[in-house]
Amino acid sequence: MYFVYSLVLSLLFIVLLPYFVYQALRRGKYSGSFKERLGRLPASLRDGERKTIWVHAVSVGEFLAARPLITRLKRDVPEARIVVSTTTLTGQQLARSQSQSFDAAFYFPFDWRFSVRRALDTVNPTVVVIMETELWPNFLRECHKRGIATVLANGRISPRSFRRYQLVGAPFKRALENVSLMIMQSEDDAERARKLGAPAPRVRICGNLKYDLPSNDRRGPSDEVSGAVPCEIDHQFALSLSRHLIVAGSTAPGEEEMLISSLRTIRGHAGLDDARLVLAPRHPERFDEVARLISKSEFTLARRSGSRTPSDSSVAVRNDVTEPPGNSPGRKSAGPPGAAADIILLDTIGELASIYRFAAVVFVGGSLVPRGGHNIIEPAAFEKPIIVGPHTENFRQVVADFAEADALVQIADAGEDAVNRLARELIHLLSDCERARSIGKRAGEILLKNQGATGCTAGMIIEIMKVRGIEIAKAE
Repeated sequence: MYFVYSLVLSLLFIVLLPYFVYQALRRGKYSGSFKERLGRLPASLRDGERKTIWVHAVSVGEFLAARPLITRLKRDVPEARIVVSTTTLTGQQLARSQSQSFDAAFYFPFDWRFSVRRALDTVNPTVVVIMETELWPNFLRECHKRGIATVLANGRISPRSFRRYQLVGAPFKRALENVSLMIMQSEDDAERARKLGAPAPRVRICGNLKYDLPSNDRRGPSDEVSGAVPCEIDHQFALSLSRHLIVAGSTAPGEEEMLISSLRTIRGHAGLDDARLVLAPRHPERFDEVARLISKSEFTLARRSGSRTPSDSSVAVRNDVTEPPGNSPGRKSAGPPGAAADIILLDTIGELASIYRFAAVVFVGGSLVPRGGHNIIEPAAFEKPIIVGPHTENFRQVVADFAEADALVQIADAGEDAVNRLARELIHLLSDCERARSIGKRAGEILLKNQGATGCTAGMIIEIMKVRGIEIAKAE
């Protein structure tokens, strides 16, 4: 089975090689990480003295969910070193930018035996904590053979994924049997794991780690996220002076057009002619594409990075604001050039959560188009009214919890109808401050009600380390 799996993986890699080469040459992806993906990790990752907890988070979302768990493990197992791997470039960039809270960050190896063995030889982990459902057969098998405990944390298996895993059959079951402990988000996730072949005694439930935002994602004068970053962004764009600010996070192709169209409709409504929009595309490689899209509209554009929009004869650039010909329908204000922009492009990584605090309304992307949706918990931490589209499979249980408590607005329509409905809902929330405030308050209450998964998950990880005969020093 493993031979066939490795053969298929190799053939798939060969087929996709032209794509990897294109991405490396055009966007700089993969070229700097290929060596690590082959298991050739820096020698600095070798440490035979301390126990090592290896946390694997695929991308930005998984890393953000892992942050409070990493902090808790650092506190409860102070003698251990914690290293973090990611799969995506954006996840790696964010991890390395916050590596002061753990010991090292690197890329996860390709799931070939030789690359997996090289990586394990270097890191020599005591336990591997895998976020959500990133199950690689060769990696899990090699960990099992070496007696390395593997823990699936914040595990989730959606109905759609469940059907796909059922088609895989025996190979997936074998992979599950090599997982030492599966800590699932809900009973539904746990039941699906058991039906797929996970041994029942190894399946536990702790809730969703994403409800446990780090303390510095909550409001407070001493918080890191409440300090330099949002203050700097506010100064650059005068966000705190914008009464009708829409923040659209993690947007996907097709959604930016809908939001720009909605802004046009919103500004035609009485009292909302000063509405502004922050667009934060999910993938960095789309930043320039979205900038061009905005520049072709009647709205002025400012970019967080200060980058210039690619040359366009119809566009005039003033400082960090791209201004179309003619007069913009929005207001102009004194101060930094970005304070006058109608649409702000957040073309940076890791700053989105810090500006939700300025929003009057938040739209969470990947949901008006079939991408499965993204994290709604970060804006809920600031008690903001949230709008999502119909496609929220990636956060099915979380969205269901919020919808049941009337703590968000979900648009059921798709296509052209979605644009009209989106504009209407945005107008309602921007115009009815009391309704917006009550929806946001209920969102914050759900967040507080569901916290606690971090302590539960950390406790189980420490428990399995002790079961394996690993001594844990008591934290002072």
